[in-house]
Amino acid sequence: PGVFVEEGSERDALTKLLLRRGCLPIYLSRSEVDLYYNGYCNNILWPLFHYVPLSFESKLSETKNMALQWAAYQNANEAFARVIANAYRPGDAVWCHDYHLMLLPQQLKEDYPSMKVGWFLHTPFPSSEIYRMLPVREELLLSVLAADLIGFHTYDYARHFVSACSRILGFEGTPEGVEDNGNFTRVAAFPIGIDPGRFTQALETERVQAHVTELRQRFQGRKVMLGVDRLDMIKGIPQKLLGFEKFLSEHPEWRDRVLLVQIAVPTRTDVPEYQRLTSQVHEIVGRINGRFGTLGSVPIQHLDCSLAFTELCALYAVTDVCLVTSLRDGMNLVSYEFVACQSKNAGVLVLSEFAGAAQSLGAGALLVNPWNVNDMAAALEDALTMPEPERRERQRQNFTHITMHTAQAWADTFVSELNDTHVEAELRRKRIPPQLFPSRVLDDFSRSRHRLIILGYNATLTLQTDSSKKQSRAGVLPGKPIKTQSRMHPVSQECLQRLCDDPTTTLCIFSGSERNRLQQTFAHLPKLWIAAENGCFIRPPLEGKHSKLGGSGNNKWITMVETSNFDWIESVQLVFDYFCERTPRSYVETRETSLVWSYKYADPDFGRQQARDLLQHLWTGPISNAAVDVIQGAKSVEVRPIGVSKGAAVERIVSMMGECGSSSLVEEIVDVPPVGNGGGSKPAGNDPP
Repeated sequence: PGVFVEEGSERDALTKLLLRRGCLPIYLSRSEVDLYYNGYCNNILWPLFHYVPLSFESKLSETKNMALQWAAYQNANEAFARVIANAYRPGDAVWCHDYHLMLLPQQLKEDYPSMKVGWFLHTPFPSSEIYRMLPVREELLLSVLAADLIGFHTYDYARHFVSACSRILGFEGTPEGVEDNGNFTRVAAFPIGIDPGRFTQALETERVQAHVTELRQRFQGRKVMLGVDRLDMIKGIPQKLLGFEKFLSEHPEWRDRVLLVQIAVPTRTDVPEYQRLTSQVHEIVGRINGRFGTLGSVPIQHLDCSLAFTELCALYAVTDVCLVTSLRDGMNLVSYEFVACQSKNAGVLVLSEFAGAAQSLGAGALLVNPWNVNDMAAALEDALTMPEPERRERQRQNFTHITMHTAQAWADTFVSELNDTHVEAELRRKRIPPQLFPSRVLDDFSRSRHRLIILGYNATLTLQTDSSKKQSRAGVLPGKPIKTQSRMHPVSQECLQRLCDDPTTTLCIFSGSERNRLQQTFAHLPKLWIAAENGCFIRPPLEGKHSKLGGSGNNKWITMVETSNFDWIESVQLVFDYFCERTPRSYVETRETSLVWSYKYADPDFGRQQARDLLQHLWTGPISNAAVDVIQGAKSVEVRPIGVSKGAAVERIVSMMGECGSSSLVEEIVDVPPVGNGGGSKPAGNDPP
């Protein structure tokens, strides 16, 4: 994976080999490999997910290069989607892995909405404050959320992902996952494991036993510490060496009795940052060996290479202390491999608290902060002087965990959860009104003699010009309502005009907006029904067959509630203003018959907490005896007269149309099953689609 293969006999032979193993190859061009794999994946996503900030070069060419890498990332994911689509059969499950394929879930779901799709990240997922630096942060999150199940190694990573969705996308985060307008994506932790049997069986072979005997003779009389890492910035090799140096300087009695074997497998040797890291590690090793070494021995044996599996198993078996000092690691299975090979020796595992394995093996390991050199040195002393009963008890706990949570158990658990989650999603979708299919709507529209079309306004017929991005840049003054600068889509205006001119079609616009604003917006459509403030006010058409309904002239608005008793508004306004002061970037929207407190631009977690407090203030104070309904929206709280709903407004409109002689239309409406949102109460500002 990630390697360019030239077309020809070599690629053909590789394709045949992969097909025999049940694998479908996806070949990318040399430039795509460079821009996608080496570029966007390893230069942008991988560092950021490991808490390494994006590098910034003060050159416009760097910005253009990132755009090219992003385009290559999109194209590569589309290539995967095409191959999967050709091989997919109904009932198959698709499991997408890692940051290389974050766009794949959405691409698959677009063509196959019922496909079972899971996505698992093998690296850490950073906190939202780090992740939000990514220029295409929304696109990646939205695409991943198209999956049915999202998995991470630890609960911390899952929590960070849910928080990012909540703070960046404005979605509702729960302990089980992420919810958005009825769509729910499950997010959970699935700690990966290894195949411990492979290591325990290898230890019984003659070849490994011969290596063990050889190593024991070579290290005779000395305690062996072992580090096995990629020569990578996040593995904490310099911190490990500095902690070992601190230990030797504070405990001279151990200088001839302990040996650190560091295996550093070179990676990305052509990258300048990795070249500097290699030089730094070699410099520290040379300094420590020169300071504490003798003619007969040195305290550190450093190898810039990988070992064969049998040699590695033997080295694990003779090790007394294994050092894993990652600065940030998704899981780090070196710790698992060490435990699997320590059934006889019962060595001590010194494990970084920043490695994902710390969540699983923390009970039996010595957890350290690799940035704290003193802490590292103290942990090394504790590991070397630990009594044997304690060592064996720690080893027993760790070994029990790795034998129960194997790689196979991890895969089985994820696939089982994916199947269950998909079934739950199907049941959930049955409770959600289905989407309108254009072909079905057109057929019904063409066959019917009379049509009543009810449309929402905000986010249905409008182009939003004040996106959340612009709001976040501009800031919001507490207590100051934000007037949405929305305008009608040009195509929508033309379509509405044509529908209104059709004598067999009745058109109605529903909105939570004020009636004056709606009347101005649709002044050019006098044949239109308008329901304002979620059905509190209804205006029949000014022209046409229903123009005789309502009052005379332009004052044709019909009020659905009693307007004489609004004593509660002043006290509710005081409560809302108080919570605007307590909640930065929240605001109050005052309407003729209702008040709305919105926190959609505030911190989502803090806003939800304040909303709960606000509801308690309302129920115990100003509205305890008032005839009002409290509607808690996604990010708002609305107080309005009791009985106001879009459903009641629809019933009133249909009844008025029947009084005007449209009995045939009313009869057809009664027999038509509801499609889309019903007529129940909806949160403020959420118009029906």
